[in-house]
Amino acid sequence: MRIRTSTRAAALVATGLLGVTIAACSGGTKPASDGAAAPSAPQGGSATVYPIQTDKTLTYWAELPGNLTGVKAAHGEVPFFQEWQKRTGVPLKFTTAPTNQAKEALNVMLASGNLPDMIEYNFVGFPGGPEKAIKDGYILKLNDLIDKHAPNLKKYLKEHPDVDKMIKTDSGSYYVFPFIRGDDVLMVYQGPIVRKDWLDELGLPVPTTIDEWTAMLRAFKEKKGAAAPISVTSKPRIFNEFGSGAFVGAFGVTRGFYLDGGQIKFGPAEKGFKDFLALFRSWYAEGLLDKNIATVDTKALDANIASGATGATVGNAGGGIGKWQPLVTAKDPKAKLVAAPYPVVNKGDTPKFGQREQPFSQQGLVAITATSKNAELAAKMLDYGYGEEGHLFFNFGTEGVSYKMENGYPKYTDLIMKNPDKLAPAQAMSMYFRSNYNGPFVQDKRYIEQYLALPEQREAIQVWQKTDMAKHQLPPITPTPEESSEYAKIMTDIDTLVDEMTLKIVLGTEPLDSFEKYVDKMKSLKIDRAIDIQKSALDRYNKR
Repeated sequence: MRIRTSTRAAALVATGLLGVTIAACSGGTKPASDGAAAPSAPQGGSATVYPIQTDKTLTYWAELPGNLTGVKAAHGEVPFFQEWQKRTGVPLKFTTAPTNQAKEALNVMLASGNLPDMIEYNFVGFPGGPEKAIKDGYILKLNDLIDKHAPNLKKYLKEHPDVDKMIKTDSGSYYVFPFIRGDDVLMVYQGPIVRKDWLDELGLPVPTTIDEWTAMLRAFKEKKGAAAPISVTSKPRIFNEFGSGAFVGAFGVTRGFYLDGGQIKFGPAEKGFKDFLALFRSWYAEGLLDKNIATVDTKALDANIASGATGATVGNAGGGIGKWQPLVTAKDPKAKLVAAPYPVVNKGDTPKFGQREQPFSQQGLVAITATSKNAELAAKMLDYGYGEEGHLFFNFGTEGVSYKMENGYPKYTDLIMKNPDKLAPAQAMSMYFRSNYNGPFVQDKRYIEQYLALPEQREAIQVWQKTDMAKHQLPPITPTPEESSEYAKIMTDIDTLVDEMTLKIVLGTEPLDSFEKYVDKMKSLKIDRAIDIQKSALDRYNKR
């Protein structure tokens, strides 16, 4: 998954210019009789016949999926993108943005004025918002194109008004071909992960409270020799995986904006964030937190977990447990990774926050640029993913290669689950289809039923689902262009300040009491105005 995300979305997490917080709500595709989430053929209008007969080549800009970092260098080398062109009949020329540098690369491209036909990016987080991107001539308003040339997507949105509400602006503008999670089971995929074999050896329970976590990490350090008892990625920002409330949520806040009693709050400006900083400051000082926490990237974290230097982290069920379990088993056949609940302060409490997506997750979004001379062709190509054939392709790949039909169920082949080139399932999946991260299609729950091959992975989803996150997340609101420009400027400064504050206080280069100074600084940088903008946007969203 994502993975963040991943998937995602895995992904989050896609790289939005504002680091927009993803939100959760129920909904999604209604299951078919076999439990799948497959769209039916469009009714009314003329469906596109694929492959399209054309002599045109379209240009496509996107970031390379994180799962393929180190596996492939560009989209054109990936079997999925090669086959996508064959199936739709539309040749593509790709520009591949460097992983985790999409924001910077996009800014350079937009400044040049030399735009491709399609851009895959989180335009929800564009400075000024999607309407500003349309107004400034970067991307097209897609209402007419969807109405006339995207019958598959049009039908889906008509049948799912909750999703339709999410993917357009307050004024009703469609601006991207969206990534849609087609079932509730696809909404949760990330949370705390621990070495269960170590816990069993040490006679410790899977931790649920902050105190139990502290005791566990001390035991990992003192009795298992773990040099970095807990470690997480800090790229592109410090504690990158904590955005949905891991650990910080135990103190009643998140890293971003959230709803509390009907009010919008910003976590780093609340007292609970100071409590979180105090905890991690103490863990760092005691050697429980990775001493290199400021610079940990995916490769470093993988190495720590594989070597046994790290016994706890925050990651995905698929790209986390699924990737790391073979690594730890290779060193110790008894090694076992399992999910831990999102920690709380008081035993028995339900975690307030945790990772939980919504059907429209703001990742894998594809816009058609305003300068494209082939907008109709691009719309027809992108609509492929929302039809029956495209649904199977995006979620399962090519029949006979990456999946085979067994009694109407698309089952992944050994090319995916036992890859002969020793690719992890998450990597093999990203080579042949997109269901384990994102893109312009509706994600099918039959993917996750197979992706989570280990019982520990399936159990992880159940463990991580037990939070109150749905009560506190903001929907995908969009400020007006004027508000968004102001908001972007404010939040760029605020986010930089929060990252600076977090790093300095946790590493001990500034005293914990400097937190109040930082909160005062946030106020001078107009955090209250940012909250007001969010509230206005939420009011408009509720009236859509």
